[in-house]
Amino acid sequence: MKLDLLDTTLRDGAQGVGVEFSPDDRRRVIHALDDLGVSCIEAGMITDEASAAFFESLRREKLNHARLAVFTRTARAGTDPASDPLLKMAADAPVPVAVIYGKAWLYQVTEVLGTTAEENLRIIRESIRVLREAGKEVVFDAEHFFSGWADSPEYAMRVADEAWAAGASAVVLCDTNGGMLPDVIGMVTGAVVQAHPGKTVGIHCHNDMGMAAAATVSAVLSGASHVQGTVSGVGERCGNADLCTLIPVLQVKLGYDCVGERIAGLTETARAVCDAANLSFDESSPFVGGYAFTHKAGAHIDGVRKAPAAFEHMDPAVVGNIRNTVVSGLSGRAAILDRIRALLPEAELSKDDERVVRASAMIREREAAGFDYEDAGASLTLALEETLSMRKRFFELLSLKVVIDEPTEESAGGRDLFSASAVIKIAVGEREYLTAGEGNGPVNAIDEALRRALTRFYPELQTVRLTDYRVRVLDSKATASAVRVAIESTDGRTVWRTVGVSSDIINASWQALRDSVEYVLAGKRSAD
Repeated sequence: MKLDLLDTTLRDGAQGVGVEFSPDDRRRVIHALDDLGVSCIEAGMITDEASAAFFESLRREKLNHARLAVFTRTARAGTDPASDPLLKMAADAPVPVAVIYGKAWLYQVTEVLGTTAEENLRIIRESIRVLREAGKEVVFDAEHFFSGWADSPEYAMRVADEAWAAGASAVVLCDTNGGMLPDVIGMVTGAVVQAHPGKTVGIHCHNDMGMAAAATVSAVLSGASHVQGTVSGVGERCGNADLCTLIPVLQVKLGYDCVGERIAGLTETARAVCDAANLSFDESSPFVGGYAFTHKAGAHIDGVRKAPAAFEHMDPAVVGNIRNTVVSGLSGRAAILDRIRALLPEAELSKDDERVVRASAMIREREAAGFDYEDAGASLTLALEETLSMRKRFFELLSLKVVIDEPTEESAGGRDLFSASAVIKIAVGEREYLTAGEGNGPVNAIDEALRRALTRFYPELQTVRLTDYRVRVLDSKATASAVRVAIESTDGRTVWRTVGVSSDIINASWQALRDSVEYVLAGKRSAD
């Protein structure tokens, strides 16, 4: 059975705290979702000239799979929907679909809208007709449907009936408060589906109890064929149903057709959308997270190497993810063997191979010095290549000078900022280059200077940026303590992590930055 997937990341997802989309970000998300193969993309709501101009710009966007939708509300109680300015803007939007929401809970009708049950039905009916007469396919979001059903199932059903009668192609049952249990969602959805054979019933769940995905699955199993959600579950309060969980559960586990073979792009899409939203990616996310198929325990690593199904519920490649093993001095040679096999796929190797033994000794030695490779797979790969005499050096640091200036309170605007500049000289082959960079602190300045120096030789670094920086003191020698610096980098599609250790925080930061750049230049950009 084919499911109609409507992504509301750019509308409901944008209501989440910390989520920001510029117009260019929105276009990036639209194309990422189109490439994934979702059925419909809710591009936002028109409320003013700026948002209307964005929708007008969408005329130039060529999509291969998805339909674009504008989101709007029903007219105000006591008004004529044909004269409602927001409805008119939605009707004029150059997109084929309009999603409109209205109240399905009598309590909301009387206490929030301050109107009568019949008037609410009128504005729903006539608002949908305005959009239908403009040539739009109309999806009706029945807001608070499950709360309304608990209060008055007869009225909630009347709201759905009016929407369909007015021309809505689908009526979406919304758990707007996110407070319904999955079994209740399934029971009510089943009742609506049974009462309306041949009609498209949808589901829209919020995650206030951590059950949005489970509730959505329950609704689909009860007959819903239209599914709404957001990438990574972003959204207001605790977020929405996570499409990155729902798509593989519904398609891989239950056999529904969501995006077909394009499901292999799910992991890349999840990372691209989080990057566009200016959010840190949750590596613990099911299916698409960097830790979703990562194994640490020695017995697990050995078991999954012999029989992946022993400790993995599915092949990670199905969703575009990869299997990963955490390597440390305690994880055993099986994990190290897997890493070296990835570097030397043609070699005949065993756990007792001299190269594996040497790599194991190297890791124990570096861990004793303070390195931790559990969450720094990129640095681990480079360290193994160095041990195996395989590491390629893409550049050489000839000199580095960092100057830190403490600003006055007036120049900093009352903020505790330290401006810094870095002057760096590198060599790439026989060519040398000297440049400088400025930043908020020495690490930012070094990062800016290094990228400025290298992009003239390696243009692919233009898309790379540092997304996280952490420092940990390794002993208790106060200012003489050794520190471990961990860095996370991304190119907007994948993420990799590196580590550096030194008694000098600048040196430790340089090690991690150098590894980050060399890793991407070696073409190993994967969630590591």
